[in-house]
Amino acid sequence: MKPPPHRIRHGFTLVEMLATITIIVILAGLVVAGTAFVKDRQKRATAEIQIRLLANACEEYKLDHGSYPGSDSSLNGDGRNMTNGLFKDLYWDSNRDGAGPQNDSEQKIYISELDPKNNKQGWTEGRGEAARIVDPWGNEYRYRKGVNAQSPDFDLWSPGKDGRTNPENPKDKFNRDDVRNL
Repeated sequence: MKPPPHRIRHGFTLVEMLATITIIVILAGLVVAGTAFVKDRQKRATAEIQIRLLANACEEYKLDHGSYPGSDSSLNGDGRNMTNGLFKDLYWDSNRDGAGPQNDSEQKIYISELDPKNNKQGWTEGRGEAARIVDPWGNEYRYRKGVNAQSPDFDLWSPGKDGRTNPENPKDKFNRDDVRNL
């Protein structure tokens, strides 16, 4: 007597397919979340480097001119709308004669990466003299000097991913993602 023929299975069962699809979806979710985390960390590291470079350029500017860059409005308490003044002093017109970087042999360019025409790293937003310096999230850096600064010389920071900051209260929840010059 012959044994009964075994039934030959072709394909997968519904349970096997659902299990496989579930595993693939979970892995894809982990990859997407991990990629977003890595991109955010990369933007934060870029902001830290840019702030260090800007702070060093401010110190070099002070050595050359006797004061930190920016107008008297840089005494502004919240640091808003100050990066155009930084841009002008560190790149566009450091000797304040109105000639601009291409037409002035006496001018010193403190950070050449601020050039709006060759903006490969996304430092600036806008054109010409009206450009402003922005962080990797597209928010304008904050800058203040003098009596309102918490450090002895000047404060320079990014409001971070959320674009919100409260410089008067360091423990405020909006400051958790800020990137500061320390």
